[in-house]
Amino acid sequence: MYLAHNSLTGALPSEVGNLVNLGELDISDNMLSGKIPTRIGECRALQYLNVSGNFLEGTIPLSVGQLRDLLVLDLSQNNLSGSIPVLLGSMKGLATLNLSFNDFEGEVPKDGIFLNATATSVMGNNALCGGVPQLNLKMCSSPTKRKIFPNLVIIIAAGSAILLVILFVLFVLCKRSRLRRAKPQISFPNEKHIRVSYAELARATDGFTSENLIGVGSFGAVYKGKMEISGQQVVVAVKVLNLQQAGAARSFDAECEALRSIRHRNLVKVITVCSSIDSRGGDFKALVFEFLPNRNLEQWLYKRLEEEDNEPKVLDLTERLQIAMDVASALDYLHHHKPFPIVHCDLKPSNIILDDDMVAHVGDFGLARFLHEEHSDKLDKSTSRNAIRGTIGYVAPEYGLGNEASINGDVYSYGILLLEMFTGKRPTSSEFGEVLSLHKHVQMALPDQAASVIDQDLLKEENNGKETVGDYHNTEDMRISHIISILQIGISCSKETPSERIQIGDALRELQTIRELYTH
Repeated sequence: MYLAHNSLTGALPSEVGNLVNLGELDISDNMLSGKIPTRIGECRALQYLNVSGNFLEGTIPLSVGQLRDLLVLDLSQNNLSGSIPVLLGSMKGLATLNLSFNDFEGEVPKDGIFLNATATSVMGNNALCGGVPQLNLKMCSSPTKRKIFPNLVIIIAAGSAILLVILFVLFVLCKRSRLRRAKPQISFPNEKHIRVSYAELARATDGFTSENLIGVGSFGAVYKGKMEISGQQVVVAVKVLNLQQAGAARSFDAECEALRSIRHRNLVKVITVCSSIDSRGGDFKALVFEFLPNRNLEQWLYKRLEEEDNEPKVLDLTERLQIAMDVASALDYLHHHKPFPIVHCDLKPSNIILDDDMVAHVGDFGLARFLHEEHSDKLDKSTSRNAIRGTIGYVAPEYGLGNEASINGDVYSYGILLLEMFTGKRPTSSEFGEVLSLHKHVQMALPDQAASVIDQDLLKEENNGKETVGDYHNTEDMRISHIISILQIGISCSKETPSERIQIGDALRELQTIRELYTH
């Protein structure tokens, strides 16, 4: 039962307990309130339970312990409180547990799933303490001191010292054992619980060889690989973080948090993540995505990709317009994401990947921000307040003044992207100098001098076997007219003042109208 990303309200009914054969239940990212019904424990076949991103309150019902087949439990981003039930640690099959961003308090258990810090998330619960050291929680305060006889004090002190020595030895042994073998990170809860280790990713990419390198970004490199998933050989893209690069670890956390719950046809699909140890004993972090064979938009715009007949392939007006609509659709989804909008913060051609059907997918959420106080605390405060969020040329001007990330910033980046796609000019081109910008360059040329700024490849007659020389909709004048309309949308999106920019949904609707006029 998959009901995620809707606007469902009210309480989760107790009748859910009647679904005794239910294997998966995902009601994440709605507006549900009330308590988790105790009858949830009657869903004995349940393997996957995701109620994250709602307004649920109360404690975790002890009946959850009856779900013996449960593999994934995600209760994050709610208002749940109380202590974490110790019984969760005794659930043998539980492999992924996400309790982050609630109001839990008290000591975190130290057995079962809680021993694996990569499979357990408790961040955003400020009143929690204890747990394994890898969870980085504060130590629990000592209980109230009582009057104890002196001899008993000596005995307790001596016993504690011996116990500390034993625990230290065990910790060292566990640490050495951890360095000998890579511990895989558990996949995102929205997938079928895929485990992947460093060794598997190394095999999939032939040891991360340069032959499989398909891209390099600010925080790491992307490799093409082939691995077995659910009994099938699947081509994947493996993004390996360069943890020596400042901000790479924060980028990994931000990307994981953003990709954890988003699902849209125009977003790059994440398969799993890996937070592990490499062959040298160092930290290793990677994300595994579906492989999109038609590379990124920047390569199509500037590197003139070749087809099988070795002829350069140039994106025509119809293709560019559809790609622009795909990207706008993705942003519109992110900006209206429930329960909290997401700001991408780094929209540019190299972060737009095309699949077999030339459908555009927005990727690279390493700088993404949630428009919510708790998430902002987690992701924004890890960087300087005045740090520029994005790439020069695409970053909104208000970010340079220290303003917080906003959906208006994404709209600005989209406007620049739109201008770049239909002029064929980079926003950082030297021809603009320090005074002129791509925005002003296009604005000054519209409408009378539009032909001088439009990418000349778009003015060539399309020849796909359907148009004739006299086709009214394929004349140069008509193409220029439609492109001018598109450029005007780009101008409206990239205005200097955030409040003057149009919303991405309005831009999408205008582009849809232009496409209908051009193709009919």
